[in-house]
Amino acid sequence: MIIDDHEVVRSGIKTLLSDIYKGIIVDEARDGFTALEHLKQHNYDLAMLDIKMPNTDTLALMETIRNDFPEMKVLIFSMSPENLYAQRYLKAGARGFVSKDSSMDEIQRAIEIILSGKKYISETLVELLASNVSKSQMENRFNLLSPREFEITTLLLAGNTISQISKDLNLGVSTVGTHKARIFEKLNVTNLLELKEMADTYHFGG
Repeated sequence: MIIDDHEVVRSGIKTLLSDIYKGIIVDEARDGFTALEHLKQHNYDLAMLDIKMPNTDTLALMETIRNDFPEMKVLIFSMSPENLYAQRYLKAGARGFVSKDSSMDEIQRAIEIILSGKKYISETLVELLASNVSKSQMENRFNLLSPREFEITTLLLAGNTISQISKDLNLGVSTVGTHKARIFEKLNVTNLLELKEMADTYHFGG
């Protein structure tokens, strides 16, 4: 199953997989709700899951899949930066993370490794995991953020206002403001400029 809100992406990957694996059945889901409806009716060997989709808490979806459909393997397939998201989703139960910018050969290799029962770890992630041992406390603070705080942080760094974030996440303006205050406290920053400087130092945002 391909879980992605972009029809062009779903169609392209479906064509690729159909060419590689003759006779394969590929279902499509445009969001988390559609994906769960499919999962109630069918068994899947693999799901390719995008991170950012409307009306979908993808981390919660990933955890639901891990708990309720443990036999299905999940490959994160996203434009979101691997250095930010890969470890969180691997911890939540994903078997690998591959960028939409990857070559067809790498995508196929990731799929085959995961279907064989192993985890796919890219060279980028290997380097990141190795460097984590020597990184300072500053980067570790990002790991203190809750999934919701992490999501709001990425939106703030993307230039979204509190009112925009409120609308996008269907949260009250005051709730988003409270999350923002907690984020600043956990990261020990006092304004957006300091947040962006910290993010740039650790390539937060790609």
